[in-house]
Amino acid sequence: MFINFRRIRKCQCVQLLTTGLLLCMVMVCWEQLDHHVVSHVRSYTYRYLINSYDFINTSLAINPDPHHGPVVEGDGATVSHPYLINHKDKCGTSGSGRPWDDVLLVLFVKSSPESFERRQAVRDTWGNETYVWREARESVRVVYALGVHPDTERRAATQRALVQEDWTYGDLIQQDFADTFHNLTAKLILQFHWTHKHCRHARFFMTADDDIFVHMPNLVRYLRGLLNSEAGARNLWVGHVHRGAPPNRRKDSKYHVPYELYPWPSYPDYTAGAGYVVSGDVAAKIYQATLRLNSSMYIDDVFMGICANAMGVYPEEHAYISGEGKAPYHQCIYNRMITSHGHAKDIRTLWRAATAPAVRGLSSGFINGAYCTAVRVMLLCRPYYQNTYSCLAAFR
Repeated sequence: MFINFRRIRKCQCVQLLTTGLLLCMVMVCWEQLDHHVVSHVRSYTYRYLINSYDFINTSLAINPDPHHGPVVEGDGATVSHPYLINHKDKCGTSGSGRPWDDVLLVLFVKSSPESFERRQAVRDTWGNETYVWREARESVRVVYALGVHPDTERRAATQRALVQEDWTYGDLIQQDFADTFHNLTAKLILQFHWTHKHCRHARFFMTADDDIFVHMPNLVRYLRGLLNSEAGARNLWVGHVHRGAPPNRRKDSKYHVPYELYPWPSYPDYTAGAGYVVSGDVAAKIYQATLRLNSSMYIDDVFMGICANAMGVYPEEHAYISGEGKAPYHQCIYNRMITSHGHAKDIRTLWRAATAPAVRGLSSGFINGAYCTAVRVMLLCRPYYQNTYSCLAAFR
């Protein structure tokens, strides 16, 4: 059949060309469209209509090793990694001749072997244990979780530098696995296993990236409030919650998860790995889950969600614990802030501003409170603005 273009009106030609162009664009962009729309619709449907994760205890169960917890290599093999640097007495041990220290919080900072400057910035600011004790009279233990340098040619020199650094500060916890993205779950397991063995008496456990800012005075006040509440600090897991998130199926993505690894359309709810807090009893439950579940899921915060779901623990949203974003710079944010992410270079500057004496009394009184609420609304409730905290945080 031939088309007589003489009989086709000009507007019909335009419509025909436009339709063809749109079809071409849809074909080219279908994979991205499917990832951002179809996958999320399917995931939310699974999460909120079906809401069944029984497969976690059945499909992901393993035979536990009675001597060592499982950790994951880059190829997904479950093995055990020996400690290269360890501090068994960091929290006080009964075998050391000293009584158990009353530790409010053990805080693991996830760091890479060559990230000395970031670790030093944390030590000089919010991760300073002496500062917390002097200002709040609370015992906090800050340690750094590490693997070995992934480049074998640079590994020996980097390891010598780490040994020297640890000799000076005594706060590195390192196991013998390559420190890579695909071994983040190994680093997560390191933290919970070390805590269970050497600091299980701590009231709370926290994990954080080395480019995160933690407002330690606000965090300590928050944890104290939990301990003094009627419910107490049990069954607690707080952070920036991802609900009904779908696996990323795009092969060009860093976070690509193949169907062979995780065939289901939705992850269990989990908190962003940038920083979250659990109570001591939950830390013990996660430790037990790591002994029972396959740790081949290399996205560590998702694996945390899988472990927690298997143990009947579910995350709670905290308005001022960040996800992947950076909080606005303002005193009215600082007086509520718990964490903010993405501070690789400005931790010292932010620490001085956020802990200044003027910030502490900023929310006292009706006028100051109303002023800060208005400021937070302007900073956090702007349309189409990607921020760390939700608009609801402005009113809390």
